[in-house]
Amino acid sequence: MLIKMDVLRAIKAGEVTLVFRRWKRAAAKPGATHKTAIGLLGIENVDSITERDISKKDAVRAGFSSRAELLDTLQGREGELYRIEVKFMGADPRIALRETIPTPSEIDTLGTELKRMDAVSRTGPWTSQYLQTIGANEGVVAATLAEEVGVEKSVFKPRVRRLKELGLTESLRVGYKLSPRGREVLALTDTA
Repeated sequence: MLIKMDVLRAIKAGEVTLVFRRWKRAAAKPGATHKTAIGLLGIENVDSITERDISKKDAVRAGFSSRAELLDTLQGREGELYRIEVKFMGADPRIALRETIPTPSEIDTLGTELKRMDAVSRTGPWTSQYLQTIGANEGVVAATLAEEVGVEKSVFKPRVRRLKELGLTESLRVGYKLSPRGREVLALTDTA
């Protein structure tokens, strides 16, 4: 679920607690959390509604000054209307993780996970190559990095997200860089 930065900031501040979306099918589930640019966003409730169900209070909770202003933003969009209750859950745990230098046992665990990711790949081992490429090309756009490792950008980016989940890379405004954790893992796996 994409949410504009100003709305994310308002959610973090507790000023916005509702989001409205039109979807062909619900793209959020109660109890789920979503990683966003401001941290973790919790989904409290998801209700299928009609426009008539939207109250002035709902509009204010969604950051709008009036019901009409909110309804204007929904015009021209297809799909069923959903009211989603949201709340800020805290910092993205990947931020702290990527700053943490792994212990020897964590290195073993990460090594096992990277080997597993390589083993299930249809194109063969890739994790070490990606870490090396990102480490040598900080801030380079994904399309260029993908070309360098010989895959389409549509293959490259999800793989980098998997490395990011392990705290090994960070996204920059343009491109990526290795995190301190990623640099340590790369240094230890390169010498192994």
